[in-house]
Amino acid sequence: MSRKKETRGSEELLVSRKYVRQSQLRIILHNLRKNKGAMIGLAIITILVLVSCFADVLFDYDTEIAGLDISQKLIRPCKEHLFGTDDLGRDIFKRVLYGARYSLGVGFAATMIGMAIGVVLGAIAGYYCGIAEDIIMRLNDVLSAVPSILMGIVIVSALGASTFNLMLAIGITSVPQFVRITRAAVLSVRNQEYVEALKATGMSEARIIAFHVIPNCLSPIIVQITLRIASAIIATSSLSFLGLGVPVPAPEWGSMLNLGRSYVRTASYLTIFPGIAILITVLAFNLLGDGLRDALDPKLRK
Repeated sequence: MSRKKETRGSEELLVSRKYVRQSQLRIILHNLRKNKGAMIGLAIITILVLVSCFADVLFDYDTEIAGLDISQKLIRPCKEHLFGTDDLGRDIFKRVLYGARYSLGVGFAATMIGMAIGVVLGAIAGYYCGIAEDIIMRLNDVLSAVPSILMGIVIVSALGASTFNLMLAIGITSVPQFVRITRAAVLSVRNQEYVEALKATGMSEARIIAFHVIPNCLSPIIVQITLRIASAIIATSSLSFLGLGVPVPAPEWGSMLNLGRSYVRTASYLTIFPGIAILITVLAFNLLGDGLRDALDPKLRK
């Protein structure tokens, strides 16, 4: 009889938490809409994502992006070529727009790799504590001690320059941040009443962590994702600038900066426009991340 009461009580607790989460979601969306910076960032990101998804429809890669026309080389910005052309006659404006799919794609994929590894390790460290926490956090400290750009260079140099290896390298450098944030969030909820109620029903600890603990720790993780995507885009451009990123002739923004550095004095627009694209994209993700942080943190709500 007591077993049935415990089960019924845990079910009622979960239902009540479901309605609380729904009301909290409305409050979060309302607060996010009031943040002009976050809305501007979201609008920019939406445009970039749409351009990335429909780049093949908008442009013909073989002729407009990778095609060569030496007779049109190094034309300054004009009506026909808004951002000018490079030393091979390729339109910079089209290459910048097409390159958004590489920077966004690599940045998003690398962040998801880092999040998947970091959240699992952080959840284990925060929920079980003890020896598991000590081992994970000490390894995390070692990984954090190595500069991320240096770690990326080492991994890409060892595995070879390719898009997949670039995503893997940047993803690994993102793991320490997700481990620390997830561990701290799990520590704050592991002793909550609903966790004890779930344990009383006989649910396995793996299911409790995966379906109840981690979902209630998503707020700081979501904020970290948006901020890490911005950092991953910078890392992608940095490694591509060094020749260790997306292989040429793909129009990745870092590669475009590298190709244009020889013409900084005579054709500075070759580096200005890809640099502005990186700046705007990173700024948009940071604005959205700050807005999400303010909307998700009750202490920061006005």
